[in-house]
Amino acid sequence: MTEQGGAGRDRGQVRVRFAPSPSGDLHVGNIRTALYDWAFARATGGVFVLRIEDTDATRVKPEYIASAQDTLRWLGLDWDEGPGVGGPFGPYQQSERLDIYAEWVAKFLAGGHAYYCYCTPEELQERRQAARQAGGPSGYDGHCRTLTADQVAAYQAEGRRPVVRFRMPEGSTTFTDLVRGEVTFDHAHVPDFVLARADGAPLYTLAVAVDDVLMKITHVVRGDDLLSSTPRQIAVYRAMGVTADRVPVFAHLPFVLGPNGQKLSKRNGVVSINWYREQGFLPEAICNYLALLGWSPGENREEFTLAEMAAEFDLARVNKNAAQFDMRKLEAINGDKIRALEPADFAGRITPFLTGSGLVANPVPAADAKLIADAAPLIQTRVSKLSDAVRMLGFLLVEGAGFKIDPDDAAKVLTPASAEVLAAAAKALAGLGTWSHEEIERVLRAALITDLGLKPRVAFTPVYVAVTGHRVAPPLFDSIELLGREKTLDRLAQALAIAGAPA
Repeated sequence: MTEQGGAGRDRGQVRVRFAPSPSGDLHVGNIRTALYDWAFARATGGVFVLRIEDTDATRVKPEYIASAQDTLRWLGLDWDEGPGVGGPFGPYQQSERLDIYAEWVAKFLAGGHAYYCYCTPEELQERRQAARQAGGPSGYDGHCRTLTADQVAAYQAEGRRPVVRFRMPEGSTTFTDLVRGEVTFDHAHVPDFVLARADGAPLYTLAVAVDDVLMKITHVVRGDDLLSSTPRQIAVYRAMGVTADRVPVFAHLPFVLGPNGQKLSKRNGVVSINWYREQGFLPEAICNYLALLGWSPGENREEFTLAEMAAEFDLARVNKNAAQFDMRKLEAINGDKIRALEPADFAGRITPFLTGSGLVANPVPAADAKLIADAAPLIQTRVSKLSDAVRMLGFLLVEGAGFKIDPDDAAKVLTPASAEVLAAAAKALAGLGTWSHEEIERVLRAALITDLGLKPRVAFTPVYVAVTGHRVAPPLFDSIELLGREKTLDRLAQALAIAGAPA
């Protein structure tokens, strides 16, 4: 007998779910899946459900669950049903649904879809090893499928506590995957699997299938790594009474590979989305880039908003091939998104990085807020991450001894040969009447380029390093204007001392 999974028949409103098991911060692969789930729901006018799979209390902690929800909100991936929102099919946290799973286990046992398995881990391992040596399949061999009453009594007398296994039907499962096309699994290679542990705790294949049915999920969009579990889930759906035409439609997303072509891992560049957040990547950039890892709006467009993605997303355009994660591409998109921000928005987004670094108090004093607002436009086109603002604007926000000149830049630039430039700049600025960008530029060009006959790069690089601490910094004349006369002259004097000449 062949079980046919649903293939996109008319099902009414689309209902799609993102169901993480947060055992830490959400990662690139998690978010790419959540993004496609969300976009599919929005593109079809459907419902996006957030379900937390937390039955493994040893791995899934309350703080991880809270972090996962915070990350999704930060990214703009709002859910229509789920924790904190509610909905008609809750609760949406599996640890609060244990009675429901226990009820279905009892129904499966009563209906002959499941049976008690008394095999010990040692016995299972021994039989698997023997099967492998004989060249046969190494999955569960069905030992407890047809136990007699006497055999059950003997096991019970030993004090064995059984797990509950699903009785996989003979035949095969064929379903039409919206990404991969038609897929078939021969049940000869899908052994009977455990639904519930001896203590009654449900396993993934039980809980996920029961929840999909009871929450009326119409489409399951998830990673390719879960493809092999699909025939098990469809078998449970059918045991629950779901007809073939009402089985959820599956779409398995291609893998995301690291720069070395291997599956993403911490060793080849995968870190949590919170790491990218802390580094100053915009949520708009993360969603834009992750969307491109398997999908495109067409016409060679590489940059778009979440709203634009929601309007155009189509699972039929998801690439079947694995995508490769490229940090440089993400940084490029992030830089473009930063440059597209309104100046006030950009200033607001870099402020937490400045307070987090200790450069600015929190709450931010009014004077510092104005300084950040005035300085932000100077660096907006020069940064690829929000965190770059700490280095780029730090020179404006430190006082006295807190200002440090980069040792490498000092060694290369603040040499005895630069003393004449620094002294001339200090003299020109000390006598300046109006402290403005225009006047600062006028007197420095006159003193360093006209009077000393220097090229701009030679003339201004020592001054850059002296007042900002780095060779790469915001525009010089604006920086000096914002820094103020007293700090500027103090720093030029400090630089002269480093260069080896008296101030």
